[in-house]
Amino acid sequence: MIQIKNAAELAKMRRACEISAAALNAGGGAIEPGISTAENDKIIYDFIGPHGARPNFLHLYGFPATACISVNDTVIHGIPTRDQKIRPGDIVSIDTGCKIDGFNGDNACTFGCGKLDMEAQRLLDVTRESLHLGIQAAQAGARIGDIGHAVQSYVEENGFSVVRAFVGHGVGKELHEDPEVPNYGRPGHGPRLVPGMCIAIEPMVNQHKYDVKTLGDGWTVKTCDGGLAAHFEHTIAITKDGPEVLTHGWEEPEWTL
Repeated sequence: MIQIKNAAELAKMRRACEISAAALNAGGGAIEPGISTAENDKIIYDFIGPHGARPNFLHLYGFPATACISVNDTVIHGIPTRDQKIRPGDIVSIDTGCKIDGFNGDNACTFGCGKLDMEAQRLLDVTRESLHLGIQAAQAGARIGDIGHAVQSYVEENGFSVVRAFVGHGVGKELHEDPEVPNYGRPGHGPRLVPGMCIAIEPMVNQHKYDVKTLGDGWTVKTCDGGLAAHFEHTIAITKDGPEVLTHGWEEPEWTL
């Protein structure tokens, strides 16, 4: 069932999303050659607690870390380890969030380590812009399919593909709520968007084909063909005046918590 938030609940969502965005910034800002994904995860963990929140990914469904950190051909759900070191030219997707006062925030961004090759940079740029277009489509009265259509159309026009096996979702008292928010779809189809809905829009975009595989650890999802993947995500609220980006902070260089 889709949960509609009232004004007090939206205020709590904003706080959870602000801390989540700042935690994502902390992790992204620490990316440099030689840092391990486990070290990056600890930076994010250490950021969240002092703000009165708790990491909402940690132990969720058994996940062992504060953030999913996915490098190069890993699409999502990468498990941070001490052995995985970031190298120059890597692309690093960080997906993390927190819970405070009973409500969750969720966001993701793919960061580059140093200078990227042209195709990797283009993948990041297209994926980020597809997120923005999906958000623009999330108007009160529109439907979930309008979001997916906006994302998919732009991604495929640029020669990349959207992952089908994993989708966005509602966010609230639970990290994953109804409705599902695919990054593909037909305009005018799916649940109607109404004020008070909070959803995570999160394009997962592959360099080549959209097929993915889950490794034996039960978590790590990689492209089947070894191509790169990017992942960007915002939690937004549907309002009568248009979508409100609750996790806006990670995209604003001057923003502070």
